[in-house]
Amino acid sequence: MSKTSSSIKDVAKRASVSTATVSHVINETRYVSEETKNKVHQAMKELNYQPNQMAQGLRSRKSKTVGLIVPMLYTDTSNFFFMSIANGIETILQDRGYHLILSNSHEELKKEMDHIKVFNSKLIDGLIIAPTAEDFSQYEDVLSSDYPVVFIDRKPKGFDKDGIFVDSEKGSYEAIKALIEKGHERIAFLTGSLGITTSDDRLMGYKKAFKDHHLAINPNLIGEGEASFQAGYDLAKKLVVEEKATALFVANNVMTMGALGYLNEQKIKVPDEVAIIGFDDYDWMKITTPPLAVVKQPSFEIGEKAVNLLLKRIEEPHKGEPEQIILSTELVMRESI
Repeated sequence: MSKTSSSIKDVAKRASVSTATVSHVINETRYVSEETKNKVHQAMKELNYQPNQMAQGLRSRKSKTVGLIVPMLYTDTSNFFFMSIANGIETILQDRGYHLILSNSHEELKKEMDHIKVFNSKLIDGLIIAPTAEDFSQYEDVLSSDYPVVFIDRKPKGFDKDGIFVDSEKGSYEAIKALIEKGHERIAFLTGSLGITTSDDRLMGYKKAFKDHHLAINPNLIGEGEASFQAGYDLAKKLVVEEKATALFVANNVMTMGALGYLNEQKIKVPDEVAIIGFDDYDWMKITTPPLAVVKQPSFEIGEKAVNLLLKRIEEPHKGEPEQIILSTELVMRESI
């Protein structure tokens, strides 16, 4: 094979490694074992592959730019959550002389992959991403090894890299425990699409609280729908009217708005007739009648922790093992329970 026809993918295939690993070996951007390095160098020799020296020269210069990809939906007020994370990131970047480029995947894997490819060509120094894919293997060939990456909020299966996450399971558990201690047993769980780690973790916390209090889990009290106001409204109606739920735990902000909208419209007294706890804490939740109890996430801190970890990797790319930091939630007790 001539050197004009061989590519980094050909080298990766010949060496039985990922393209990311080949790039790490060429650019010396992360630790790679001697055995793997030798395999890559041997494959490069056999294929007469020559790295693009111009691209390597460009990569050696810092752009002082960090990318951020978040999955915000037009219908979902979780935009506030991710914007708070972005604020935490940008505050520190500005102090360090960096710039932030924000992209939105709209919860679509293809768009997310396209954004990553654009960042690969922009010579960014690092990337922070709240992923949409369920399995980390879906990222291995597209994420460039030329820069460090920190995952936030969601943890795909098989992920063992740098990440900042929130203990959503415990947050949900504490909320359900509080409702049980108030005497509720018919507690409904309203959630957006399952399959996303944050939603799955919150459901696990719900189920664990029931089991620990020796209560049977009724699958009819678990309502799943799209993350929208209307879905929250419709599920609250169904669970209160048909399933006689006396309490609602709503696992995301926009569905909380919909559920509360239904209760208010029907003049259902909160918490006397139906109690409710939401997830995430926003100003509007403090001025409802009554004020809404919530599980509060440290969104700004997620951004701070993520960017500090990323900057450490940028400045010392070969130092230290991957870190996964789990932040705690806080159950904010208000008059809705």
